[in-house]
Formats: sequence, structure tokens, C-alpha cells
Amino acid sequence: MTRGTGRHLLATSLRSLTVRNFRLYAGGQIASATGTWMMAVAQDWLVLELTGDSGAALATVTALQFTPVLLLTLYGGRLADRYDKRALLTGANIASGTLALLLGLMVTTDAVRLWHIYAAAAALGVANAVEVPARLSFITELVGPELLPNASALSGAYFNIARVLGPSLAGLLIQWSGTGTVMLLNAVSYTATVAALRAMRPAELHRAPRPDTPARVTEGLAHLRTRPDLLATLALVAAVALFGLNLPLTLPLLARVVFRTEAASFGLLTAALAAGSLLAALVGTLRRDRPSARLVAVWGCVFGALELITGWAPDLPVALVLLVPTGFASLYFVQAANHRIQLGGDPAHRGRVMALYTVILQGSTPLGALFVGAATHTLGARSGLWAGGLIALTAALVALARAREEAPVADTGHPRTPATGSRP
Repeated sequence: MTRGTGRHLLATSLRSLTVRNFRLYAGGQIASATGTWMMAVAQDWLVLELTGDSGAALATVTALQFTPVLLLTLYGGRLADRYDKRALLTGANIASGTLALLLGLMVTTDAVRLWHIYAAAAALGVANAVEVPARLSFITELVGPELLPNASALSGAYFNIARVLGPSLAGLLIQWSGTGTVMLLNAVSYTATVAALRAMRPAELHRAPRPDTPARVTEGLAHLRTRPDLLATLALVAAVALFGLNLPLTLPLLARVVFRTEAASFGLLTAALAAGSLLAALVGTLRRDRPSARLVAVWGCVFGALELITGWAPDLPVALVLLVPTGFASLYFVQAANHRIQLGGDPAHRGRVMALYTVILQGSTPLGALFVGAATHTLGARSGLWAGGLIALTAALVALARAREEAPVADTGHPRTPATGSRP
């Protein structure tokens, strides 16, 4: 590769950063997401400490945090299509930061009990039910539809930079000063996102006209009924997310129960997964067009196979090596599905469609947590990886066969995608 070609690829991959509002948003999100991943490690480690390494308690916390996402995110998508997304994101981030602050203070004063963690997880889930669909659909407002694939991939990149930094820092901080300090730092990190949101120039946002009548959830579902290509992608995401994308739950058990490691080593496992995801996000910045159904299915197959193999890792070093390509495949699959859905739907329904995507991707986590909890309780800590990988692989193979059968007519379901539309 010549120097000129390298510069061109770099400029292409970073082109969304030429937009001021997106630069502000990305900077705030890096700080906030790093704190969030630090918090995730601290919360999981605290639960295991309080319960004597109970996988069931860990699954309960996960289920409580994501049940509101399952129940309320469709309503959150309705809010995102009806109201100012920037205001919704500001309020959700303030609420999440306040929850982290309260829990951190309880931990540092030795007042925390398991039920406090349960309550905070459920409350955070409510905030996420509003924040996630607003955030996903807000990316288009920041950069416009033409830059959406690049901006979405860059969002994945900074999110995974945070996944690398957060767990690694959290593991060290937990050993040095305890989980409470990590939670307090997470509370502070939310101020970066709030400050970035308030510093944006509203006149430069690519806002679609707001509907004259209240946005209805049923209208978004009716739109999907006319789009079999979107429904097929959502069905595959549902199978992979429900059974395969439970690594935040299976990795703590793998680290503590199978490999008998300390918090720092657990952080390394999460960081290895995130390193692969970061590479996938950087590769994804070069995408310009809507991904095909076949591409989405192929990467679902790759992810399922790698997760299954990772479940057989004999020791920590081998697991670290395997988690890098597993992280790459997981994020490449998720982003390809995301772009296929966002670039294939009607902009007027984007908030509600992405809310359904969020319900499937994240709202299935409580059910997935129950699945992993039951499997690991009965068959051991590795079984969550084995079963999840096998089911994800099977579902993706079915989707791949279907995509091959429908290849001549794939991607023709909508007369105008956001990628070719004009700025509102």
C-alpha cells in the first residue's frame, strides 16, 4: 500500500469527524462509555464477592438491568420519533450518572446490599430504554444519511476503545481501591456526554420533520410487516443475541470459576474481546453501502463457530487469543445487521424500528441470562459458551441458506433508502 493510498483510506474512515456535532458527541461518548464498562466489571465483581461466586445472582442482576429494555424500549422509540433526541439523551445520561453516584457512595461506605444492586440495575434499565433508541437514531441527525455507515462504524470504534480501556482500568482499580471508586468514576464520566450534547449546534442537525400526530408504536410494526428483508435480519439477530451474545455474563464465570483468576485477569478477558471488536469497527468505517443478507448471515456463522471453540479453551492465555477474533466477528455481525436495518427502512419510522432492534439485541438479555444461568448451573461454567455458540451457528446457517435462495430479489424491498435521500 502506498503512502497516498494509506492517507486516502484514513481520510475515508474518519470522514464523519469533519462534522462538528459528531466530533463533540464522539468525544463525550468515549469518556462515558469507558466509565460504563468500568462500572460493568465492578458491578459483576461486587455481585460475585457478595454472593460467593453465584452465577444465579449474576444472571439475576443482568436480567433486572435488561428487562426494562425488553418492556419499555418500543415506547422509547416512540419518544425518539416524537421528541427532541438531544433532550432525551441529556435526561437519560443525567439519570444514569445519578444512579452510579448513589451506588458508588453506598459501596464506599460499606452500606451496599445485594438488593441495592438489583434496584440500581433495574432503574438503569429504564434509563437505557429511553437512551438507546434515541442514541441509535440520533447518529443520522448528527451526520446525515450519506455518512451514516461511517459514523455508525466510528461509534462502534470508540465504544470498543472504551471496552478495551474500561475493563483493564477497572481490574486494576478494583485491586487498588475497591469497586466503589470505580462506580464513582463512572458517575463523573457521564458529565462528558451531557456537556457534549449541550455544546452542539441544533441548527446543524439533520432532523426529519416531526409528525403532526403522535408517533404510534403500531405504525412502526406495520411498516416492518411490509419489509420481509428487515424481518429476516431481525429474526437472525434475535437468535444470536438471545443465545450467543451473552459473553458479559459467561466471561466472569469463565475467569473466576474455571480459570480461578483475580479481577485484573477478568479485565484482560473482556479487553481481549473488545480489542477484536475495535478492529471490526475500524474495518466497518470503510463501508459505504447497505450490507447484504448473505454478508450478515456469514458473519453470524463465523461468530457462532468462534464462540463454540472459545468454550473449549484449556487455559487463560488460549482464551485471550480466541476472544480477539470472537470479538471481531460479534461486532462485525451486529454492525452489519444494524446498517442493513437502518439503511433499508423509512426515516419516519427509524426511531421505532431501531427500538425494536434494541429490544431484540439487548432486551433479549434477561431471557439469555436465564438460559446461561440454567445451563451453567446444570452443566458447568463453560456450557454457556458451548450452547450459545452452537445455537447461533445453527440459526446463521439457516439464514444463510435462505439468503442464497432469495439472492436475486434481496435488497429490492424499498424504493428509497436513507442512503440516497436528501437532507431534511
